[in-house]
Amino acid sequence: MFFILSKTIGIMLLPTNFLIGIGVLGALLLATRIAPAGRKLLIASVMLLAICGFSPLGYLLLYPLEQRFPPWDAAQGAPAGIVVLGGSIDADVSAAHGVAVVAGAADRILASAALAHRYPNARIVYSGGSPNLRSDAREADYAASLFESLGISKERLIMERRSRNTQENAEFSMAIAAPKAGERWLLVTSAYHMPRSVGLFRKTGFAVEAYPVDWRVGGREDLLRFTAFWLEGLDRVNVGLREWMGLTAYWATGKIDRLLPGPSPD
Repeated sequence: MFFILSKTIGIMLLPTNFLIGIGVLGALLLATRIAPAGRKLLIASVMLLAICGFSPLGYLLLYPLEQRFPPWDAAQGAPAGIVVLGGSIDADVSAAHGVAVVAGAADRILASAALAHRYPNARIVYSGGSPNLRSDAREADYAASLFESLGISKERLIMERRSRNTQENAEFSMAIAAPKAGERWLLVTSAYHMPRSVGLFRKTGFAVEAYPVDWRVGGREDLLRFTAFWLEGLDRVNVGLREWMGLTAYWATGKIDRLLPGPSPD
């Protein structure tokens, strides 16, 4: 049920969908007796869409998420394994063309491959099923060939293909990796996604070390920077707000222990 709600109500509440929906409702009301209310909704929709797209709002939402975890410290020793969260491969398009199609967050795969070459004894767990309500295509089915093309031997790869969301990423990765006491395991995912991911992995008892990649914000100077490209700004707002909504939902339902998990479990 949690998964279904996140893919329905959660998507409907994203700024793009919600504000366009308000605008469409306002336009429809223009032909009724409550046309003044319709005009107000239409104007509010246009104004808020402009604010989301051109203002620094997206940077403000993403910055505290991305800065929550510092760069990984390699001085502590080699990891026993690396968990890579899915989200880079479009499984449906990959299935249609019979080849892995990277749709975004490519840093997750590239950084993991670089780590695999740097630590040749580390196991690689790729956790990615299908995030869609109706789809038989699985990310992990195409990730293996992609890693092999980057020089990672098939014997080192463990493909987890059942997970549909981050909570299942954590649960199924824990079961398939079976980490031993004292082992170091890295978690590779987008920097903005790291707090929620680490919180969920901790809840399962899988002690991972954050290896953030795929940053969307350069630094504090971006917090006051407007953008000239509306779609880019709107995408940042969608990504940031969706992550905060996910954190709030997971925290409110007890799936993570803190609203914004950090480097220390305490």
